[in-house]
Amino acid sequence: MQDLKNTKAAVSTVTLNRNEFDTSTGNIYEAISIASKRAIQINSEIKKELLEKLEEFATYSDSLEEVFENKEQIEVSKFYEKLPKPHALAVQEWLEDKIYYRNTEKDA
Repeated sequence: MQDLKNTKAAVSTVTLNRNEFDTSTGNIYEAISIASKRAIQINSEIKKELLEKLEEFATYSDSLEEVFENKEQIEVSKFYEKLPKPHALAVQEWLEDKIYYRNTEKDA
């Protein structure tokens, strides 16, 4: 997993230059498709990491099977809420040429 604290990805919406975004593929739709697939991967990684961290703090009650949240859980949740969204992280990776991709139709 990437270092989420030191990412340069935008927290809010930003306008991108279309010509910069599709330079590697020459096709804006292909570039968006690649970035969206990476965003799905990032989202899955973040969700897994968050659930693992929250599980460490969970305390279960035997009587009602309720899960009680404590202060540490709330702090962890707040940290993840403030992170850039997965699509912003994927776009930043794409613009920095950190995403490996290949077109299987062209490779054949």
